[in-house]
Amino acid sequence: MGDTQGDEPPTGDSPDALTDRGSGPAAAPAAAPARTPSRAETTRQALLKAAREVFGEAGYTAAGIAEVVRRADASVGGLYHHFDGKADLFLALWEDFRAAQAHAAAQAVSRRRASGESHPRALFLTGTRAYLEHTWARREMAKLFYTGDTPPGFDVMGRRNLRTWIHHNATLLGTSREEPGDRTLLIALTTTIAEIGRELVACDDACEAAALTDSAIELIDGLCDFAPGGVRHPARQPQMR
Repeated sequence: MGDTQGDEPPTGDSPDALTDRGSGPAAAPAAAPARTPSRAETTRQALLKAAREVFGEAGYTAAGIAEVVRRADASVGGLYHHFDGKADLFLALWEDFRAAQAHAAAQAVSRRRASGESHPRALFLTGTRAYLEHTWARREMAKLFYTGDTPPGFDVMGRRNLRTWIHHNATLLGTSREEPGDRTLLIALTTTIAEIGRELVACDDACEAAALTDSAIELIDGLCDFAPGGVRHPARQPQMR
């Protein structure tokens, strides 16, 4: 639940989040040692780390490829081997951020389901909270996408992302995107969460962020009771953190 120009907060389960590896004598043999990253992957990650620092300090427009390459201890040719340029670096950071948010939300929903919860609204609010808490935890990264200093066309991608996000929320809540009342509610929920995510990164400390998150969950829970045209939605339930 994040900005309409970046963060898609799918709150459903991902296959990775549901994988359960056995243990004990009857389990499969011990996993092989973690694979050592290749030189190419190490270079790619170094470039992304450097880009994150440079974009954070200078902003996207003023950031220079030369400074990214210098900090990554790479070459210009190495950069263009992995990325098409500055915009591609920015979008790669965005995709990594979105993937991490999706993973955090999916894990939270999976844990809640494993505890026996099946109510759509409870699962939706659990995923929403995880999304907001992840946004605060990675606020320095999130700020890159909320400033408006982004590559050309990023706003169009954001609007496309918003539609995908609405689809995810409809699936988790078990509502229709065709009924005008349901559709209106989904838009209201999704854009509200997006703007709260934007405000979270501006919080001065963890206490302020936690208070805003708690208030947001209460508000979003209340919004779930409303839909124009008399559309019915599941009754409110107390939410567990």
